[in-house]
Amino acid sequence: MVELKNGGTTVKINEVGAELQSIFHNGTEFIWTGDPKFWTGRAPILFPICGGLKDDAYFWNGEKYCLPKHGFARHSRFMTEKKTENTAEFSLCSNTESKTNYPFDWKLKVTYVLNDGELNIEYCVTNLSSGIMPFSIGAHEAYLCPDGIEEYDIIFEKEETLDSYILDGNLLEHNTIRILDRGRMLPLKYDYFEVDALVFKHLNSNSVVLKNRVNGRGVKLSFKNFPYFLLWTIKKDAPYICIEPWYGIQDSVDSNQDLLDKEGIIKLNSGESKTLIHTITLIEE
Repeated sequence: MVELKNGGTTVKINEVGAELQSIFHNGTEFIWTGDPKFWTGRAPILFPICGGLKDDAYFWNGEKYCLPKHGFARHSRFMTEKKTENTAEFSLCSNTESKTNYPFDWKLKVTYVLNDGELNIEYCVTNLSSGIMPFSIGAHEAYLCPDGIEEYDIIFEKEETLDSYILDGNLLEHNTIRILDRGRMLPLKYDYFEVDALVFKHLNSNSVVLKNRVNGRGVKLSFKNFPYFLLWTIKKDAPYICIEPWYGIQDSVDSNQDLLDKEGIIKLNSGESKTLIHTITLIEE
């Protein structure tokens, strides 16, 4: 476990998955604790896909490959490359095992930088293959809601009309359900998650605030350049909400399973890198 400190904030990160485990600030924990009664995850990093594939498989150059939902990075041990009091840099590279499911050479670098009350998380993916490399990457951070999510609102930076894409198992249907009509505030309800997640495409907003409407505490999550946005909790009474900016999306029910045709896929040329950053800012009122 790697620990960062700055001012009144302590952050813990597991080398397995380079997964955020805790943000503890002035006596308050902000990250879900991973209670197996509900869900053992806390903040997995999704790579090289986000969400599920049709039949958990895709085709590349005529060959069929299998990948589990959300990819394999979340279960992989990263190397800690650099560590200071408030900064940690982790890396994961392709190997013989990864190539059985994802036949590319690559490096994923994840950097955490903690300022008091604010955590920057940077993902940098480099294509070390000789040809093009398609991939997706996303965050799946679970924020602790001790009294249940229905004490909280999601407040969008800009006015939104939100249509959530309906899930059929791990796949997206083409029909939607209207969740918010020309507004900025979405009061959370467990009923939203009876089927699975809320899946939104192409928000106007580059940030959202999760805020407890009783005590004002919460987090602001900034995620410019992530075109997809999801909210999820596992079942009624689960005391957390996942706020998920993704660059990538689940397969549709009628996907042709060709990785190059996959919606939202990033395509890196040989030697190129793609960097994405999102920021968690703690709110105390």
